[in-house]
Parts: sequence; structure tokens; C-alpha cells
Amino acid sequence: RGSIPSTKSPTAALVVGGALPEDLFAAIAAEVGRFLPVEVAGMGRFEPDGVMTEVAGWSATGRALPAVGSRWALGGRNAPTLVSQTGRPVRTDSPDDNSGPLGALIDELGLRSFVAVPITVDGQLWGNLGVASTLDKPLPPDTETRLAAFTDLLATAIANAESRARLAASRARVVAAADEARRQIERDLHDGAQQRLVTLGLEVRAAQAAMPPELGALRADLSRVAEGLTGMLEEIRELAQGIHPAILAEGGLGAALKRLGRRSPVPVQLDARIERRLPERVEIATYFVVAEALTNAAKHAHASAIRVEVAASEHALRVSVCDDGVGGADESRGSGLIGLRDRIEALDGAITVRSFRGSGTSLHVELPLDHH
Repeated sequence: RGSIPSTKSPTAALVVGGALPEDLFAAIAAEVGRFLPVEVAGMGRFEPDGVMTEVAGWSATGRALPAVGSRWALGGRNAPTLVSQTGRPVRTDSPDDNSGPLGALIDELGLRSFVAVPITVDGQLWGNLGVASTLDKPLPPDTETRLAAFTDLLATAIANAESRARLAASRARVVAAADEARRQIERDLHDGAQQRLVTLGLEVRAAQAAMPPELGALRADLSRVAEGLTGMLEEIRELAQGIHPAILAEGGLGAALKRLGRRSPVPVQLDARIERRLPERVEIATYFVVAEALTNAAKHAHASAIRVEVAASEHALRVSVCDDGVGGADESRGSGLIGLRDRIEALDGAITVRSFRGSGTSLHVELPLDHH
């Protein structure tokens, strides 16, 4: 029923498009089922603990199949177990050929002829792709060859997905390490330089108060020194806040965003619908997104008003920052948007920037709350 899948097949398009593995597995199982004269098609991943995890299943008759995520112990004699042991295509054409937990499942489903082929990714056996018939006659002799035509697509898709997962994990580790380094610097500034400046300021004020009235000029000099120390302390506090927003730990995201809005030289209308504490990584990312957007609006966009909306649902946090400035923001010109994109995408989030000249800039971010 058809030819070997081409690069124009639906599943090939999903591979090229970088579809999520679960979507791709389901599509391939369905295409395999339509491509071959079978009633059932499925796919399983071999796990290090000696089980097979069901990752996709398809039935021509709508019969109930094991749910995706089901785990079955390998062992006995059955096509998936034999593939896991040999790394080669396996065929069983009689219920008498089946034993073990998977063999019992195959018999329970009424499957007679069963063909499974290995899925190999980067030289390692990953799992198997199988088809089965409920008829007494064996599946055609070329089933193994035709089925194997799909495994190259699968191997490519799995390798791509695992590579993306490794990259995402690496980026997340980099962001987490950077945040921890920022947190440590903020603590060092707070416990070191800031406390020392507070102490020096108090000592100068005490010396000033103890001076006799006739040393008025010196008292004035000490007053200027004390004011200078106070100004330096405020500068260091601002610096520490930019390095790592300690207010997040103290008051949460809502309080931190209100402070950003108050500090902005451009009037900010803030609508923050956050009724609970969010994961720290999400709060930090949101803070820096809003801080960068407000800075850009003030420095580059010449905006007169900014609207910030933040809303948390059960599974995602959505952030939008819109200004009425000159527009024309360009990530490639070092506006800080590239760093934001890396931070957001490291958390499996998405960021969109729309900035047309003369029409202002809008930045939209969505961050998952149930990831990692």
C-alpha cells in the first residue's frame, strides 16, 4: 500500500520542522500503519533498567492499545525483547512464539504476525518500531525492509530532539550559574562594601557632632564627606540591584516590578496579576525582561509612556511591555535583547519583539511554570 516514505511525506516534514518527539512518534506510527497492510503499529524505547516504554501506538480498528508512557519488562521470547537483545529485525508469526510480559500483551491484543525493527541513534540501540496483524497469515516477506525505511527518519528526529534537549539543558545551567554568581556578588556588596560605608558614615556623623562650634569649617567639610558616603552607598545599592534583584527574595515579583516602575524615568502603567510566588528562575527572568525593556524605552525609544502587563496562569507566565516610542529596535545592534532571548529560551520560553519605525515597540514573553 504505497512506496517508501519520501522527503515530502508528512513525517519527513515534521522532522525538518523540529516537531516535538511525542508528536513525531504518533505521526510516524500512524503513517507506518497506513503504509503497510497491518492492524497495529507502535514504537517503544528501551530503557537502561530493562524495560520498554511505549512512546506511540496506532490501530486501524480503534482497538485499545497500551497508553503512551506504559512500561513493560523485557524478557522471554517476543519481537521487541529479541530486537533489544540482537539489534536486528525480528519476526514472530505465531502466538506460540511469544512469552514474557510483552509476549502476554501481544497475545492479549490478539496479534498474530509481528515484525519489529531496531531504531539506532548515533550508533546506539534506542528502541524498536513494530507492526502486527490479527490475521492468521504472516505479514508480507518485505515488511522488515519496508518498515526499516522509517527508522532513518526516526533516528534523525530523535538525534535532533536529544541534541536540542542537551543544548537547552546546557543553556539552563549557564543561566543558573550566572544567576548564582550575580547573587553572590550582591551578597558580597551588601555584607562588605555597603556595611562598611554605613559604618564610616556613622563615624563621620559622630565626629561632626562632637566638634566644638568654633570649628564650623571643619564641621562643614565632614558634612560633605558624610553626604558623599551616603551618595556612594546609594550608587552601590543601585549597582547591586542591577546585578541581582534581592527584592525578589524579599517581596516577590510584584513588588520588584513596582520598584522598577517607580525608578523608570518614563511613566509606567503596571498591570501585574500574580497571586503566588513563582519559581525563582521565572521571577528572575521576568525581572530582567522588564528592566531591559524599560531601559531601552527610556534610552533608545524616547517613549513617553510604557505599559507592562504580567499575568500568571496555572501553566505559564505571560509578560508584555509596550511603549509609544520611535520603534526600530534591532536585536543585532546590542540592545540587550539577545541576552534576554538566551535567558528566555533556556527556560523553554518564547520571546517576540515587534518594533516598526514610528509605531513603538512591543515585547511579549511566555514562560512555562511547570518545566524542570
